[in-house]
Amino acid sequence: MLFNSAQFIFVFLPIVLSVFFLLGRLREQMLAVMWLVIASLVFYGFDDPYRLLPLILSSIAFNFFIGRMLLRSQSRALLAIGVGGDLLLLGYFKYAGFLVETLNAVSGIALPRPNIDLPIGISFFTFTQIAFLVDAYRGEAREYEPFHYTLFVSFFPHLIAGPIYHHKEIMPQFHLQENFRFDISNFGFGLTWFALGLAKKMLFADVAAQYATPIFNAAAAGQAVGLVDGWIGACGFALQLYYDFSGYTDMAIGLALMIGVRLPLNFDSPYKALSLVDFWRRWHMTLSRFLRDYLYIPLGGNRKGPRRRYVNLLVTMLLGGLWHGAAWHFVVWGGLHGCYLVVGHWKGTLRERGVLATPPDTRWTHTLQWASTFVLVCVGWVFFRSDSVGTALSMLGRLVTFQGGSTALVTVPVLLAIAIGMAVQFVPRAPGAAIRSAVSKLHPVPMGIAAGFALFAITTLGPRGVAPFIYFQF
Repeated sequence: MLFNSAQFIFVFLPIVLSVFFLLGRLREQMLAVMWLVIASLVFYGFDDPYRLLPLILSSIAFNFFIGRMLLRSQSRALLAIGVGGDLLLLGYFKYAGFLVETLNAVSGIALPRPNIDLPIGISFFTFTQIAFLVDAYRGEAREYEPFHYTLFVSFFPHLIAGPIYHHKEIMPQFHLQENFRFDISNFGFGLTWFALGLAKKMLFADVAAQYATPIFNAAAAGQAVGLVDGWIGACGFALQLYYDFSGYTDMAIGLALMIGVRLPLNFDSPYKALSLVDFWRRWHMTLSRFLRDYLYIPLGGNRKGPRRRYVNLLVTMLLGGLWHGAAWHFVVWGGLHGCYLVVGHWKGTLRERGVLATPPDTRWTHTLQWASTFVLVCVGWVFFRSDSVGTALSMLGRLVTFQGGSTALVTVPVLLAIAIGMAVQFVPRAPGAAIRSAVSKLHPVPMGIAAGFALFAITTLGPRGVAPFIYFQF
Protein backbone atom coordinates (compact mmCIF):
# COMPACT_ATOMS: atom_id res chain seq x y z
CA MET A 1 0.00 0.00 0.00
CA LEU A 2 1.35 3.39 -0.99
CA PHE A 3 0.84 6.77 0.69
CA ASN A 4 -0.12 8.27 -2.68
CA SER A 5 -2.86 5.71 -3.43
CA ALA A 6 -6.57 6.42 -3.09
CA GLN A 7 -7.12 3.34 -0.92
CA PHE A 8 -4.60 4.65 1.61
CA ILE A 9 -5.76 8.28 1.65
CA PHE A 10 -9.51 7.76 1.57
CA VAL A 11 -9.96 4.32 3.17
CA PHE A 12 -7.05 3.06 5.28
CA LEU A 13 -6.05 6.34 6.95
CA PRO A 14 -9.56 7.51 8.01
CA ILE A 15 -10.35 4.09 9.50
CA VAL A 16 -7.04 3.90 11.39
CA LEU A 17 -7.33 7.40 12.84
CA SER A 18 -11.02 7.07 13.73
CA VAL A 19 -10.56 3.84 15.70
CA PHE A 20 -7.35 5.10 17.34
CA PHE A 21 -8.96 8.29 18.65
CA LEU A 22 -12.11 6.44 19.66
CA LEU A 23 -10.08 4.08 21.82
CA GLY A 24 -8.12 7.02 23.17
CA ARG A 25 -11.33 8.82 24.10
CA LEU A 26 -12.41 5.71 25.99
CA ARG A 27 -9.06 5.86 27.83
CA GLU A 28 -8.02 2.50 26.39
CA GLN A 29 -4.42 3.45 25.64
CA MET A 30 -3.09 -0.09 25.40
CA LEU A 31 -5.90 -1.05 23.01
CA ALA A 32 -5.09 2.04 20.95
CA VAL A 33 -1.43 0.97 20.80
CA MET A 34 -2.46 -2.56 19.81
CA TRP A 35 -4.73 -1.11 17.12
CA LEU A 36 -1.81 0.89 15.66
CA VAL A 37 0.31 -2.27 15.68
CA ILE A 38 -2.36 -4.21 13.81
CA ALA A 39 -2.89 -1.36 11.34
CA SER A 40 0.87 -1.04 10.74
CA LEU A 41 1.23 -4.77 10.07
CA VAL A 42 -1.74 -4.70 7.70
CA PHE A 43 -0.13 -1.75 5.91
CA TYR A 44 3.22 -3.56 5.62
CA GLY A 45 1.87 -6.94 4.56
CA PHE A 46 -0.97 -5.68 2.39
CA ASP A 47 0.46 -6.89 -0.94
CA ASP A 48 2.25 -10.07 0.23
CA PRO A 49 1.25 -10.98 3.81
CA TYR A 50 2.44 -14.60 3.80
CA ARG A 51 6.00 -13.59 2.96
CA LEU A 52 6.36 -10.18 4.62
CA LEU A 53 4.60 -10.60 7.96
CA PRO A 54 6.57 -13.66 9.19
CA LEU A 55 9.78 -11.85 8.25
CA ILE A 56 9.15 -8.65 10.16
CA LEU A 57 7.53 -10.38 13.15
CA SER A 58 10.45 -12.80 13.55
CA SER A 59 12.89 -9.88 13.28
CA ILE A 60 10.94 -7.94 15.92
CA ALA A 61 10.79 -10.95 18.27
CA PHE A 62 14.54 -11.62 17.92
CA ASN A 63 15.55 -8.03 18.63
CA PHE A 64 13.01 -7.62 21.43
CA PHE A 65 14.41 -10.54 23.42
CA ILE A 66 18.03 -9.58 22.70
CA GLY A 67 17.20 -6.05 23.89
CA ARG A 68 15.63 -7.30 27.12
CA MET A 69 18.71 -9.40 27.85
CA LEU A 70 21.00 -6.47 27.05
CA LEU A 71 19.13 -4.39 29.60
CA ARG A 72 20.07 -6.93 32.26
CA SER A 73 23.61 -7.85 31.26
CA GLN A 74 24.92 -5.23 28.77
CA SER A 75 27.13 -7.95 27.32
CA ARG A 76 29.29 -7.19 24.29
CA ALA A 77 28.89 -10.78 23.14
CA LEU A 78 25.11 -10.47 23.30
CA LEU A 79 25.23 -7.19 21.37
CA ALA A 80 27.40 -8.88 18.73
CA ILE A 81 24.88 -11.72 18.43
CA GLY A 82 22.00 -9.28 18.01
CA VAL A 83 23.70 -7.00 15.49
CA GLY A 84 25.19 -10.01 13.69
CA GLY A 85 21.76 -11.62 13.39
CA ASP A 86 20.29 -8.45 11.92
CA LEU A 87 23.14 -8.12 9.43
CA LEU A 88 22.83 -11.77 8.42
CA LEU A 89 19.13 -11.30 7.71
CA LEU A 90 19.80 -8.16 5.69
CA GLY A 91 22.77 -9.79 3.96
CA TYR A 92 20.79 -12.84 2.88
CA PHE A 93 17.95 -10.93 1.29
CA LYS A 94 19.94 -8.01 -0.08
CA TYR A 95 23.47 -9.19 -0.84
CA ALA A 96 23.41 -12.94 -1.49
CA GLY A 97 22.99 -12.52 -5.24
CA PHE A 98 25.60 -9.75 -5.38
CA LEU A 99 28.15 -11.87 -3.50
CA VAL A 100 27.57 -14.87 -5.80
CA GLU A 101 27.98 -12.69 -8.90
CA THR A 102 31.17 -11.15 -7.52
CA LEU A 103 32.56 -14.57 -6.59
CA ASN A 104 31.79 -15.90 -10.06
CA ALA A 105 33.51 -12.93 -11.69
CA VAL A 106 36.62 -13.22 -9.52
CA SER A 107 37.00 -17.02 -9.49
CA GLY A 108 35.69 -17.87 -12.93
CA ILE A 109 33.21 -20.42 -11.56
CA ALA A 110 29.53 -20.37 -12.41
CA LEU A 111 27.50 -20.69 -9.22
CA PRO A 112 23.77 -20.17 -9.78
CA ARG A 113 22.55 -16.77 -8.64
CA PRO A 114 19.91 -17.09 -5.91
CA ASN A 115 16.56 -15.64 -6.92
CA ILE A 116 15.61 -13.70 -3.78
CA ASP A 117 13.06 -10.88 -3.84
CA LEU A 118 14.06 -7.97 -1.61
CA PRO A 119 11.36 -7.37 1.04
CA ILE A 120 10.26 -3.74 1.14
CA GLY A 121 11.55 -1.71 4.06
CA ILE A 122 14.04 -4.34 5.28
CA SER A 123 16.98 -1.91 5.23
CA PHE A 124 15.09 0.65 7.30
CA PHE A 125 13.59 -1.60 9.97
CA THR A 126 16.89 -3.46 10.28
CA PHE A 127 18.87 -0.25 10.84
CA THR A 128 16.21 0.99 13.28
CA GLN A 129 16.61 -2.18 15.35
CA ILE A 130 20.41 -2.16 15.21
CA ALA A 131 20.28 1.36 16.65
CA PHE A 132 17.90 0.08 19.34
CA LEU A 133 20.26 -2.74 20.35
CA VAL A 134 23.23 -0.39 20.59
CA ASP A 135 21.16 2.10 22.61
CA ALA A 136 19.99 -0.73 24.89
CA TYR A 137 23.60 -1.79 25.40
CA ARG A 138 24.49 1.81 26.28
CA GLY A 139 21.54 2.05 28.67
CA GLU A 140 19.78 4.68 26.54
CA ALA A 141 16.62 2.62 25.75
CA ARG A 142 14.45 1.72 28.72
CA GLU A 143 11.05 0.65 27.31
CA TYR A 144 10.69 -3.09 26.68
CA GLU A 145 6.94 -3.77 26.68
CA PRO A 146 6.29 -6.06 23.67
CA PHE A 147 3.42 -4.16 22.04
CA HIS A 148 5.19 -0.82 22.41
CA TYR A 149 8.37 -2.28 20.93
CA THR A 150 6.45 -3.77 18.02
CA LEU A 151 4.89 -0.36 17.40
CA PHE A 152 8.33 1.27 17.58
CA VAL A 153 9.55 -0.94 14.72
CA SER A 154 6.39 -1.23 12.62
CA PHE A 155 4.82 2.26 13.02
CA PHE A 156 3.43 2.58 9.50
CA PRO A 157 4.38 6.20 8.68
CA HIS A 158 8.10 5.40 8.87
CA LEU A 159 8.20 1.64 8.29
CA ILE A 160 8.91 1.40 4.55
CA ALA A 161 11.45 4.17 3.96
CA GLY A 162 12.20 5.93 7.23
CA PRO A 163 13.14 8.34 8.61
CA ILE A 164 15.45 6.22 10.77
CA TYR A 165 14.69 7.16 14.35
CA HIS A 166 15.86 6.25 17.85
CA HIS A 167 13.78 4.45 20.46
CA LYS A 168 14.37 7.17 23.05
CA GLU A 169 13.04 9.95 20.81
CA ILE A 170 9.83 8.21 19.70
CA MET A 171 8.46 5.82 22.31
CA PRO A 172 8.06 8.35 25.16
CA GLN A 173 5.58 10.12 22.88
CA PHE A 174 3.31 7.06 22.92
CA HIS A 175 2.97 7.44 26.69
CA LEU A 176 1.61 10.98 26.50
CA GLN A 177 -2.11 11.08 27.33
CA GLU A 178 -2.76 14.00 24.99
CA ASN A 179 -1.56 12.06 21.94
CA PHE A 180 -4.50 9.65 22.32
CA ARG A 181 -7.04 12.45 22.02
CA PHE A 182 -7.98 14.11 18.74
CA ASP A 183 -6.39 17.55 18.50
CA ILE A 184 -7.39 19.79 15.61
CA SER A 185 -4.04 21.60 15.72
CA ASN A 186 -2.03 18.39 15.47
CA PHE A 187 -4.32 17.03 12.76
CA GLY A 188 -4.26 20.22 10.71
CA PHE A 189 -0.50 20.61 11.03
CA GLY A 190 -0.01 16.97 10.02
CA LEU A 191 -2.43 17.27 7.13
CA THR A 192 -0.46 20.26 5.86
CA TRP A 193 2.78 18.27 5.89
CA PHE A 194 1.07 15.31 4.22
CA ALA A 195 -0.42 17.44 1.44
CA LEU A 196 2.94 19.12 0.78
CA GLY A 197 4.63 15.73 0.59
CA LEU A 198 1.96 14.38 -1.76
CA ALA A 199 2.41 17.43 -4.00
CA LYS A 200 6.18 16.87 -4.06
CA LYS A 201 5.69 13.26 -5.09
CA MET A 202 2.96 13.65 -7.71
CA LEU A 203 3.56 17.14 -9.13
CA PHE A 204 7.37 17.20 -9.07
CA ALA A 205 8.96 13.75 -8.68
CA ASP A 206 6.61 11.84 -10.97
CA VAL A 207 6.74 14.59 -13.60
CA ALA A 208 10.56 14.76 -13.49
CA ALA A 209 10.67 10.98 -13.92
CA GLN A 210 8.90 11.31 -17.26
CA TYR A 211 11.90 13.28 -18.55
CA ALA A 212 14.80 11.57 -16.78
CA THR A 213 13.80 7.92 -17.18
CA PRO A 214 13.81 7.80 -21.03
CA ILE A 215 17.29 9.34 -21.13
CA PHE A 216 18.78 6.84 -18.68
CA ASN A 217 16.97 4.00 -20.43
CA ALA A 218 18.48 5.13 -23.74
CA ALA A 219 21.96 5.19 -22.20
CA ALA A 220 21.44 1.70 -20.73
CA ALA A 221 20.38 0.43 -24.17
CA GLY A 222 23.60 1.75 -25.71
CA GLN A 223 21.95 4.58 -27.62
CA ALA A 224 23.75 7.86 -28.19
CA VAL A 225 22.86 10.47 -25.59
CA GLY A 226 23.74 14.05 -26.42
CA LEU A 227 25.32 16.64 -24.16
CA VAL A 228 22.06 18.48 -23.48
CA ASP A 229 20.08 15.27 -23.07
CA GLY A 230 22.68 13.94 -20.64
CA TRP A 231 22.46 16.97 -18.38
CA ILE A 232 18.67 17.03 -18.62
CA GLY A 233 18.68 13.39 -17.49
CA ALA A 234 21.13 13.99 -14.64
CA CYS A 235 19.40 17.13 -13.36
CA GLY A 236 15.97 15.59 -13.87
CA PHE A 237 16.87 12.54 -11.82
CA ALA A 238 18.42 14.73 -9.12
CA LEU A 239 15.10 16.51 -8.76
CA GLN A 240 13.08 13.30 -9.09
CA LEU A 241 15.01 11.60 -6.30
CA TYR A 242 14.85 14.59 -3.97
CA TYR A 243 11.16 15.29 -4.41
CA ASP A 244 10.29 11.59 -4.31
CA PHE A 245 12.18 10.82 -1.10
CA SER A 246 11.58 14.12 0.68
CA GLY A 247 7.93 13.88 -0.38
CA TYR A 248 7.67 10.47 1.27
CA THR A 249 9.38 11.83 4.39
CA ASP A 250 7.04 14.83 4.58
CA MET A 251 4.05 12.52 4.23
CA ALA A 252 5.43 10.25 6.98
CA ILE A 253 6.04 13.24 9.26
CA GLY A 254 2.54 14.53 8.55
CA LEU A 255 0.91 11.18 9.28
CA ALA A 256 2.71 10.93 12.62
CA LEU A 257 1.83 14.53 13.48
CA MET A 258 -1.86 13.72 13.07
CA ILE A 259 -1.60 11.82 16.35
CA GLY A 260 0.89 14.22 17.92
CA VAL A 261 4.05 12.18 17.28
CA ARG A 262 7.10 14.10 16.03
CA LEU A 263 9.39 12.21 13.67
CA PRO A 264 12.88 13.61 12.99
CA LEU A 265 13.41 15.75 9.90
CA ASN A 266 15.23 14.05 7.05
CA PHE A 267 15.94 16.85 4.54
CA ASP A 268 16.92 20.50 4.75
CA SER A 269 16.92 21.86 1.17
CA PRO A 270 20.04 19.84 0.22
CA TYR A 271 20.44 21.43 -3.21
CA LYS A 272 21.08 24.77 -1.52
CA ALA A 273 24.35 23.36 -0.15
CA LEU A 274 27.56 25.27 -0.85
CA SER A 275 29.84 22.26 -0.32
CA LEU A 276 29.62 18.47 -0.24
CA VAL A 277 30.13 18.52 3.54
CA ASP A 278 27.15 20.87 3.77
CA PHE A 279 25.17 18.63 1.39
CA TRP A 280 25.48 15.64 3.73
CA ARG A 281 24.31 17.76 6.62
CA ARG A 282 21.11 18.37 4.64
CA TRP A 283 20.49 15.13 2.70
CA HIS A 284 18.92 12.03 4.32
CA MET A 285 19.92 13.41 7.71
CA THR A 286 18.73 10.43 9.76
CA LEU A 287 20.87 8.03 7.71
CA SER A 288 23.84 10.40 8.05
CA ARG A 289 23.23 10.45 11.81
CA PHE A 290 23.07 6.65 11.92
CA LEU A 291 26.30 6.23 9.92
CA ARG A 292 28.03 8.81 12.11
CA ASP A 293 26.91 7.41 15.47
CA TYR A 294 27.09 3.68 14.74
CA LEU A 295 29.88 3.41 12.18
CA TYR A 296 32.08 6.49 11.78
CA ILE A 297 32.53 7.22 15.51
CA PRO A 298 33.06 3.54 16.50
CA LEU A 299 35.72 3.35 13.77
CA GLY A 300 37.54 6.16 15.55
CA GLY A 301 35.93 9.23 14.00
CA ASN A 302 38.34 12.14 14.03
CA ARG A 303 39.99 11.14 17.31
CA LYS A 304 43.03 9.38 15.83
CA GLY A 305 44.49 11.99 13.55
CA PRO A 306 43.59 13.37 10.11
CA ARG A 307 44.72 10.34 8.08
CA ARG A 308 42.63 7.92 10.12
CA ARG A 309 39.74 10.37 9.92
CA TYR A 310 39.89 10.34 6.12
CA VAL A 311 40.02 6.54 6.05
CA ASN A 312 37.02 6.39 8.38
CA LEU A 313 35.09 8.80 6.18
CA LEU A 314 35.85 6.77 3.07
CA VAL A 315 34.92 3.45 4.70
CA THR A 316 31.69 4.92 6.09
CA MET A 317 30.58 6.26 2.72
CA LEU A 318 31.54 3.06 0.89
CA LEU A 319 29.37 1.06 3.27
CA GLY A 320 26.66 3.71 3.00
CA GLY A 321 26.72 3.27 -0.77
CA LEU A 322 26.50 -0.51 -0.41
CA TRP A 323 23.53 -0.07 1.93
CA HIS A 324 21.66 1.64 -0.90
CA GLY A 325 22.00 -1.32 -3.22
CA ALA A 326 23.84 -4.58 -3.87
CA ALA A 327 25.68 -3.44 -6.98
CA TRP A 328 29.05 -1.96 -7.81
CA HIS A 329 27.63 1.30 -9.13
CA PHE A 330 26.26 2.00 -5.63
CA VAL A 331 29.68 1.24 -4.15
CA VAL A 332 31.26 3.66 -6.63
CA TRP A 333 28.65 6.28 -5.72
CA GLY A 334 29.46 5.89 -2.02
CA GLY A 335 33.20 5.95 -2.68
CA LEU A 336 32.84 9.06 -4.81
CA HIS A 337 31.06 10.89 -2.01
CA GLY A 338 33.64 9.57 0.43
CA CYS A 339 36.32 11.23 -1.69
CA TYR A 340 34.25 14.42 -1.84
CA LEU A 341 34.05 14.51 1.96
CA VAL A 342 37.75 13.75 2.39
CA VAL A 343 38.68 16.63 0.09
CA GLY A 344 36.17 18.93 1.79
CA HIS A 345 37.47 18.24 5.29
CA TRP A 346 41.08 18.40 4.10
CA LYS A 347 40.44 21.87 2.64
CA GLY A 348 38.80 22.89 5.92
CA THR A 349 41.91 21.77 7.82
CA LEU A 350 44.16 23.76 5.48
CA ARG A 351 42.03 26.87 6.02
CA GLU A 352 42.22 26.44 9.78
CA ARG A 353 46.01 26.31 9.52
CA GLY A 354 46.11 29.38 7.29
CA VAL A 355 47.61 27.41 4.39
CA LEU A 356 44.53 27.92 2.21
CA ALA A 357 42.72 31.23 2.04
CA THR A 358 39.06 31.38 3.00
CA PRO A 359 36.90 32.33 -0.04
CA PRO A 360 35.45 35.85 0.08
CA ASP A 361 31.92 36.08 1.41
CA THR A 362 30.26 37.41 -1.76
CA ARG A 363 27.24 36.49 -3.83
CA TRP A 364 29.39 35.42 -6.79
CA THR A 365 31.51 33.17 -4.59
CA HIS A 366 28.42 31.54 -3.14
CA THR A 367 26.98 31.07 -6.64
CA LEU A 368 30.16 29.37 -7.80
CA GLN A 369 30.26 27.15 -4.70
CA TRP A 370 26.62 26.20 -5.16
CA ALA A 371 27.01 25.42 -8.87
CA SER A 372 30.13 23.30 -8.40
CA THR A 373 28.51 21.40 -5.52
CA PHE A 374 25.36 20.69 -7.52
CA VAL A 375 27.38 19.49 -10.53
CA LEU A 376 29.40 17.09 -8.36
CA VAL A 377 26.20 15.79 -6.75
CA CYS A 378 24.67 15.22 -10.21
CA VAL A 379 27.79 13.30 -11.28
CA GLY A 380 27.25 11.04 -8.29
CA TRP A 381 23.56 10.62 -9.12
CA VAL A 382 24.52 9.30 -12.56
CA PHE A 383 26.18 6.32 -10.87
CA PHE A 384 23.26 6.00 -8.46
CA ARG A 385 20.64 5.91 -11.23
CA SER A 386 22.48 3.86 -13.86
CA ASP A 387 22.11 0.09 -14.05
CA SER A 388 25.88 -0.50 -14.10
CA VAL A 389 29.22 1.25 -13.77
CA GLY A 390 29.71 0.95 -17.54
CA THR A 391 26.43 2.73 -18.29
CA ALA A 392 27.31 5.45 -15.80
CA LEU A 393 30.73 6.04 -17.35
CA SER A 394 29.18 6.19 -20.81
CA MET A 395 26.63 8.71 -19.58
CA LEU A 396 29.30 10.80 -17.86
CA GLY A 397 31.35 10.81 -21.05
CA ARG A 398 28.43 12.46 -22.80
CA LEU A 399 28.20 15.11 -20.08
CA VAL A 400 31.66 16.46 -20.86
CA THR A 401 31.76 16.09 -24.65
CA PHE A 402 29.80 17.59 -27.51
CA GLN A 403 29.11 14.29 -29.24
CA GLY A 404 25.52 13.81 -30.26
CA GLY A 405 22.82 16.42 -30.44
CA SER A 406 19.69 16.95 -28.46
CA THR A 407 16.50 14.99 -29.08
CA ALA A 408 12.82 15.72 -28.92
CA LEU A 409 13.00 15.01 -25.19
CA VAL A 410 14.57 18.42 -24.63
CA THR A 411 11.75 20.93 -24.94
CA VAL A 412 10.78 24.20 -23.31
CA PRO A 413 8.39 22.45 -20.86
CA VAL A 414 11.22 20.13 -19.78
CA LEU A 415 13.59 23.01 -19.11
CA LEU A 416 10.81 24.95 -17.37
CA ALA A 417 9.98 21.98 -15.13
CA ILE A 418 13.62 21.61 -14.08
CA ALA A 419 13.92 25.36 -13.44
CA ILE A 420 10.78 25.35 -11.26
CA GLY A 421 12.01 22.26 -9.39
CA MET A 422 15.28 24.00 -8.55
CA ALA A 423 13.62 27.31 -7.70
CA VAL A 424 11.36 25.68 -5.12
CA GLN A 425 14.50 24.63 -3.25
CA PHE A 426 15.26 28.27 -2.54
CA VAL A 427 11.83 29.33 -1.32
CA PRO A 428 12.11 30.04 2.41
CA ARG A 429 10.14 27.51 4.42
CA ALA A 430 7.30 28.88 6.50
CA PRO A 431 8.06 28.50 10.20
CA GLY A 432 6.37 25.45 11.67
CA ALA A 433 4.96 27.45 14.56
CA ALA A 434 3.23 29.85 12.17
CA ILE A 435 1.61 26.99 10.20
CA ARG A 436 0.55 25.29 13.42
CA SER A 437 -0.97 28.50 14.77
CA ALA A 438 -2.86 29.17 11.54
CA VAL A 439 -4.39 25.72 11.15
CA SER A 440 -5.28 25.52 14.85
CA LYS A 441 -7.67 28.46 14.35
CA LEU A 442 -9.59 26.76 11.55
CA HIS A 443 -12.85 24.92 12.16
CA PRO A 444 -12.45 21.18 11.47
CA VAL A 445 -15.36 20.96 9.00
CA PRO A 446 -14.20 23.57 6.44
CA MET A 447 -10.60 22.49 6.93
CA GLY A 448 -11.55 18.88 6.22
CA ILE A 449 -13.46 19.91 3.10
CA ALA A 450 -10.51 22.03 1.89
CA ALA A 451 -8.03 19.24 2.61
CA GLY A 452 -10.16 16.68 0.78
CA PHE A 453 -10.40 19.00 -2.22
CA ALA A 454 -6.63 19.59 -2.18
CA LEU A 455 -5.86 15.87 -2.05
CA PHE A 456 -8.33 15.19 -4.86
CA ALA A 457 -6.83 18.01 -6.95
CA ILE A 458 -3.27 16.74 -6.45
CA THR A 459 -4.17 13.17 -7.38
CA THR A 460 -6.02 14.48 -10.46
CA LEU A 461 -3.30 16.86 -11.65
CA GLY A 462 -0.49 14.37 -11.15
CA PRO A 463 0.53 11.74 -13.70
CA ARG A 464 -1.88 8.85 -14.19
CA GLY A 465 -1.29 5.75 -12.10
CA VAL A 466 0.23 5.28 -8.66
CA ALA A 467 4.01 5.39 -8.93
CA PRO A 468 6.00 3.63 -6.19
CA PHE A 469 8.57 5.56 -4.17
CA ILE A 470 12.18 5.15 -5.28
CA TYR A 471 13.51 4.28 -1.82
CA PHE A 472 11.08 1.37 -1.45
CA GLN A 473 13.63 -0.78 -3.31
CA PHE A 474 16.35 -0.12 -0.71
